[in-house]
Amino acid sequence: MAFHWLDDSLSARAEQGLLRQRHCQQYEKDNIICINGEHYLNFSSNDYLGMRQHEGVLQSWVEGLAQFGGGSGASPLVTGHTQAHLALEAYIADGLNREAALLFNSGFAANQALCMALFPHMSLPNKSASAGHIIADKLMHASFLEGAQCVSDSAKLRRFKHNDLSHLESVLSNVCHSQLSDAVGNSDANQQDILIASEGVFSMDGDVAPCEGIAELAAKYNAWFMLDDAHGMGVLGENGFGTAEALNLSQQQAPIVMGTFGKAVGTAGAFIAGSQTLIDYLVNFSKHYVYSTAMPPAQAVATLYSLTHIASDTARRETLHNNIAYFRDSFQKRFGQTLNSSEKDKAPIEITLGQSQSAIQPIIVGSPERAVALSDGLKQRGIWATAIRQPTVPKNQDRLRITLTSNHSSQDIDVLLDALELSLNNFLLSETSVEKESDSAVNTPDSVSKKEM
Repeated sequence: MAFHWLDDSLSARAEQGLLRQRHCQQYEKDNIICINGEHYLNFSSNDYLGMRQHEGVLQSWVEGLAQFGGGSGASPLVTGHTQAHLALEAYIADGLNREAALLFNSGFAANQALCMALFPHMSLPNKSASAGHIIADKLMHASFLEGAQCVSDSAKLRRFKHNDLSHLESVLSNVCHSQLSDAVGNSDANQQDILIASEGVFSMDGDVAPCEGIAELAAKYNAWFMLDDAHGMGVLGENGFGTAEALNLSQQQAPIVMGTFGKAVGTAGAFIAGSQTLIDYLVNFSKHYVYSTAMPPAQAVATLYSLTHIASDTARRETLHNNIAYFRDSFQKRFGQTLNSSEKDKAPIEITLGQSQSAIQPIIVGSPERAVALSDGLKQRGIWATAIRQPTVPKNQDRLRITLTSNHSSQDIDVLLDALELSLNNFLLSETSVEKESDSAVNTPDSVSKKEM
């Protein structure tokens, strides 16, 4: 029977404690989420600035619907490109000091489109016989890594240790040394394309990349630096244009900036910004753009409103940063940076708050079972905080991914920490109980054990 292995794959994942399941949301308002008829304080949303429910965003979407209808009706290269799309692209390019920008339906599509367009199949005309190189941070988002793996015949994917500039330079040095060796008798070999990719704010750890250092290495080794700023866009920078604005990264330093609208901006979709040549090239060679129906114009109208409002409303970003500081300070006062609980001769149970200074606050618990147990414990106490497990994060880095927003109050955060403390205590007691029962069973005489069986 075809695809007979599907059930086995699902069963195996369930046995490993890694089976994913969806939860149907009935509605959400003011950080209260309703799932299966139950209400929870939501600490799992990427809506960092609370713009999803902003009246101006909603009204702009309605006005866009009235002007353009429910959808775009076609590919951008047919009749799907409207004044609303053009205005949004122009605003993004201007805010990032780039020559141009291009809209995509999702960040996943944008990242894959970029890889597949910049490293097309070797059989295409005007391509050198030598493959290029993609050098990505170890924790780069799956959308980019999948795209890089899809072009493996055109670009060799290498990954450098997370935020490690020394290792990145070592990889670059090896690549360039290999190029020089290959250049003997091959004039094209020393002109290979090198793309370095990193995130501005990492989606699971919430830490930031050493972007200025990466840009310096890119210039030194004649490479391009691609910045995935999905989680920095809207939150960082004087006007909310993310990492590139916050660090004043020029187009030369970061030739490619990708950002999304489905997080702090509160709508959906994504963009790539860069030189006019890059954008013109993507318009012609990016299949994800050419062969996809354009995002609804009304969505572009709402997105532009959100971006302009974020630029003028600094209070939301200030509140978010205050909430981040309050959460971290309160967590460490209660638990310390690492909660270490163990009995004599027992393996320690460590629960650690990550070093993030962003809205993403990971609480590392070390196993999928613990992550799920703590998540369930929080749900029982009215808190929605999602367990993130391997392979989304590295093995033994399973966690609760707490996300804070400007809509949270200090009281909300206190409720979260109260629930977390109760869940942790209950969890640690249950693990200790299981260990004692296990030891008791091991030390029980054979005669008693057989009788009980």
